[in-house]
Amino acid sequence: MKRKFIPLALAFLFSGVAGAQSNVQIYGTIDVGFSHYGDNIAPGVGSKNAIDSGVSADNTLGFRGVEDLGNGLKASFVLEADFTADDGQQADNRLFSQSFLGLSGGFGTLLVGRIDGGHYNFLKSYDPFADGTVGKYSNIYANLEGGGTYGLFNPKTADNTLLYLSPSWNGFNVIAAYMTTAAGQEGVANEGDVRVMAVYPHYVNGPLDVAIYAHRIDGRHMEKVGAPDITVDNRAVGGSYDFKVVKLSAFYDASKWKDFGGGNDDIKLNSWLVGASVPFGKHAVQASYIRSKHKYQGDSKTARQWALGYTYRLSKRTNFYAAYADISNDDGRAASVGDATRTGDADQYQNGLSVGLRHTF
Repeated sequence: MKRKFIPLALAFLFSGVAGAQSNVQIYGTIDVGFSHYGDNIAPGVGSKNAIDSGVSADNTLGFRGVEDLGNGLKASFVLEADFTADDGQQADNRLFSQSFLGLSGGFGTLLVGRIDGGHYNFLKSYDPFADGTVGKYSNIYANLEGGGTYGLFNPKTADNTLLYLSPSWNGFNVIAAYMTTAAGQEGVANEGDVRVMAVYPHYVNGPLDVAIYAHRIDGRHMEKVGAPDITVDNRAVGGSYDFKVVKLSAFYDASKWKDFGGGNDDIKLNSWLVGASVPFGKHAVQASYIRSKHKYQGDSKTARQWALGYTYRLSKRTNFYAAYADISNDDGRAASVGDATRTGDADQYQNGLSVGLRHTF
């Protein structure tokens, strides 16, 4: 699968719909599979079998469009809803998981609205599993001690976002973003707002793909609404090289939660991944290894995950997939395979197998 540094919904908008005065498309993904989870961290909890939704990719229904305004300008929009295919319900109690409006031209592109997070997409782009199946990289960000750290150490989507995407200069471009408050609406006098600033330089030259990412989540004024004053800093570097017979990829991610008197100690999470994808005809094999160290209240806890996967392209839009992942936790770490929305908070399984079908339209 070709990796992109921006969500596919954005890639469509920037591709330049040739000769079109206006263009609106309906698109989406339907993904359903079978999952087996085993080796629970909690004693006495048996294995679990489930029909799961969105195993290798989120189930989405979206609308995207571009209008040519003339003079080199284009207006664009994306409205994208998530749902669970195994029970037909709306996900996350939101009508749209992404919703933004944009304007592009020779200056680049400006987007405003709710947009997928840069940190999440950065790490996802260098994960051979693209953060899907039981082998996804984000398993190591789950169940962290310290309260609320999973979402802040690996934010997936942000509200109230102003994003700028520069033109490409010989394969190099930059994304810069600012969020007035990352979740919900801005408060009275902006009290309690959690502002975020992010920058994402990226370079592609043939088979080579390298990038760095940095953002700060600034919650130092949260005390005014009865929450701890904190900042979260994320710094990451990643790259890949496509040798045609194998694509190698890696990333290193360092995150730090700084507490300014709310009662929690500072929290650090340092993680690295190496991965490979081997295509042959309609087949492909994926493999990855992740090591993650979590420091909190003077303790250092480590999780290691290895994963092996296989995909078969039944058509241009339909894939069969299978994957196995195993996590080992040291010193009381509680990283687990799967997704808390599917396995449940108490179901912290350390190995998993998933098989399923994904169709895009």
